[in-house]
Amino acid sequence: MSDLVPTIGVVLLTQGKRPDDLRRGAESLLAQVGVALDIVCVGNGWVPVGLPDAVRTLALPANVGIPAGRNAGAAEVSGDYIFFLDDDASLPDPSFLADAVAHIRNDPGIGLLQPRVVDPSGATNPRRWVPRIRKGSATQSSNVFSVWEGATLLPRAVFDATGGWAAPFFYAHEGIELAWRVWDQGLRTWYAGDLVANHPAIEPTRHAYYYRLNARNRVWLAKRNLPAVLVPLYVGSWTGIQILRWARRPAALRAWFGGWAEGWRTDAGERRPISWRTVWRMTRAGRPPIV
Repeated sequence: MSDLVPTIGVVLLTQGKRPDDLRRGAESLLAQVGVALDIVCVGNGWVPVGLPDAVRTLALPANVGIPAGRNAGAAEVSGDYIFFLDDDASLPDPSFLADAVAHIRNDPGIGLLQPRVVDPSGATNPRRWVPRIRKGSATQSSNVFSVWEGATLLPRAVFDATGGWAAPFFYAHEGIELAWRVWDQGLRTWYAGDLVANHPAIEPTRHAYYYRLNARNRVWLAKRNLPAVLVPLYVGSWTGIQILRWARRPAALRAWFGGWAEGWRTDAGERRPISWRTVWRMTRAGRPPIV
């Protein structure tokens, strides 16, 4: 990696449904200082228009899903690092990317960084944006084992070694797989509570499609990434959690178990189980890959 100005490939993903937010995110990238950026805006089933000239565009003919869309953009950018930004997110601090790179350079054990997420309007920030079981203060930094995917930074070599985002997932849980595959490289995934990305505090729509993919991808996550003996333990623990969580919502549970069954009977794609050494490291760090 360069010892001078950090070079960062940036993938800005959109379906073109939020043009004002998209432009705000693009402009927040162009306002970054102390870094050299190679930015591409991926139109997932949309031809990107109305963007600053410095932002290259890649139009995908159909919506291939969030992780596959990010992977398509990653193939088009270069740099020592790679940064992914969703179209409804933005960076309020012009030094954000330089500071995030400094975190990784100062602690080479960090292989993936997610910032604290804040709604700029002052609305209450969802607790799910802090990817810890014990949430604590949102400003507290720590190792984590999943990420909120809307603003993430990795060294490019680390991202390439993960194999990229889990393209078959389409939506949901790809941030868990990416984090696990970073841990499997002997590195750590880091929640940086001192760095901020903006995002509106909007609840994801809870429809049958959401519940189905949530369950299917939970099974696929285990089938793709865990040693065989841990697969039923992981899926079983999450099955119990969902039954307790949605016991009074039978429609949600029906959709969820439909996805659960689909996950078991369908091909999850490439299987790359993490090592038992990684299982032990994650356990010692506070999150065995069972819950």
